[in-house]
Amino acid sequence: MNRIAMFAATAALPLGGVLAQSAAPADPLRPLPEAAAQPGATNTATTQPAPAVAEPAPLPPPPPPLWRVDQAAALLTYIQWIGREGLTPADYDPAGLELAMQSRDPMILAQAATDRFNKVSSDLALGHVRGDARIDWHVVDKDLDEARQRLLLETALRENRIADSLNGLLPTHPQYGALKNALSVAPKGETQKINKIRLNMDRWRWLPRDLGQKYVIVNVPAFYATLVENGVTRWKQRAVAGAIKTPTPQLSAMATGVILNPWWEVPKSIEPEVRGKAGYVPVKGKDGKVQRWRQPPGPTNALGQMKFVMPNSQAIYLHDTNARSRFNSQVRALSHGCVRTQNIHDLAAELGSDDSGEWTRTKIDEVLASKKSVEAKFVKPVPVHIVYFSVAALLDGSVINYSDLYKRDDQVIAALLDTDGKAPGKAPAQKVATN
Repeated sequence: MNRIAMFAATAALPLGGVLAQSAAPADPLRPLPEAAAQPGATNTATTQPAPAVAEPAPLPPPPPPLWRVDQAAALLTYIQWIGREGLTPADYDPAGLELAMQSRDPMILAQAATDRFNKVSSDLALGHVRGDARIDWHVVDKDLDEARQRLLLETALRENRIADSLNGLLPTHPQYGALKNALSVAPKGETQKINKIRLNMDRWRWLPRDLGQKYVIVNVPAFYATLVENGVTRWKQRAVAGAIKTPTPQLSAMATGVILNPWWEVPKSIEPEVRGKAGYVPVKGKDGKVQRWRQPPGPTNALGQMKFVMPNSQAIYLHDTNARSRFNSQVRALSHGCVRTQNIHDLAAELGSDDSGEWTRTKIDEVLASKKSVEAKFVKPVPVHIVYFSVAALLDGSVINYSDLYKRDDQVIAALLDTDGKAPGKAPAQKVATN
């Protein structure tokens, strides 16, 4: 059967009959068993190296599944309207897909449509801007991997639901929907406003689609920390973020509790500022040399009366402060990187008493008064997301602009406008400390 006839035949078959089947993997090579030892025989296994065993060749990727022309047309329409999601249709080469549809070659169409489906689905689930172009972004998003993407594609073809499958990857947070609405009503000539909205829509795609039923989110440019449960704000207070020279990185971590009356382990980057000063304790090694500095609990402790336990690769956490007057400043980029949080005692009590937990505000205050360092554990860990949104949208389509205090937006917009999501040039180095 020639290719044209094959294409016509597959177009008339049910979807389940046109999906390509991947070949079963070959058995890996296995080493030969060792010979049984014989009396008086020389054990060559101890004197001669075992023969090298060749590694099995990696399996080739499965062939793309076959597409019907009407399914490819649905994908083409989705690409042509993808500007509604703040993405650029030309990045997905709709003209190339049209040519493949006109070729009447089922294999050419299968490859072209699959390539574009994969790129669109990746950008919707994970964001168009990638890698270092995001600048100091350390959130791991596992919403879509190669296996899930293949399953998504096969299901979309089998059920003939191309658009629905792709829409199911979009962020569900109400703020993404509000930004999308703001984009739709923004005057076409206001390029800067439009790009800011598009950029922040993409930042929502960088995050996991499910932030958690209950979570704390800190938006650095807004200088606020918020506790959200079931989509409703339970608690919101001011925050102090990293100064310009020590910016707060973006990350997600699981908070397991708080340390009451904490010691402050002074980071190496801050050590010159405190070395030898009163109120700081040197920690010496066996050779008697000072290895690091610590600050004991007390009224002058930089962490205040508590800090969150939220292990992460950047050593960033939420904590109290001994300089609470800083919360009255309008621009609160003042820390060494960590997030100082106003009325953090109340947040700790909210989370510590959830799920019948024992750490009520009364018990927390009792331990604080004792001056002892104690870890108060939550019954269930709580996700903490530290993010960087420079624009927020209201229900009426208007937007609130926050200061791009770390001057990141222009570079990220350049990457958003790039076909491959890469910013020209290398991202500037970011100096990160803690506190």
